[in-house]
Amino acid sequence: MDENRARRVVETLRARNVFAHVKLPHAGITQYGIRVVLPDGREAIWDNDGTAGLEAQIMRNGVLVGFVPSIPGSENFTDEQIIEAVAAADYDQPIGRSAPGRAPTGPLPAAAPRPVGLAERLRRTFRD
Repeated sequence: MDENRARRVVETLRARNVFAHVKLPHAGITQYGIRVVLPDGREAIWDNDGTAGLEAQIMRNGVLVGFVPSIPGSENFTDEQIIEAVAAADYDQPIGRSAPGRAPTGPLPAAAPRPVGLAERLRRTFRD
């Protein structure tokens, strides 16, 4: 994944409340990737190994604890399909799944509305 694409995908994932960052290339690798910080302290590193397909390594403290195998057909994914695959991945299994049983296809649904923040919930509580 090139840098511009990685930045576009991360920006859209953040708009969907996914805690994502651009993963910079490391020694011997020229590909950028996407790092998703998971709530339990793990992180998913997507597409930073230079292969054509989209896959993720799930790491905790630098140790591999799981993975999402390469998604069939993902070498031709659009930005929107990459975003959906990253956002919908099941990170709780040792061998994660890219989506509930299949790779994303076709047009994507609109992003969910932004969650209501604490201040708005408090305002609503005191209005009633």
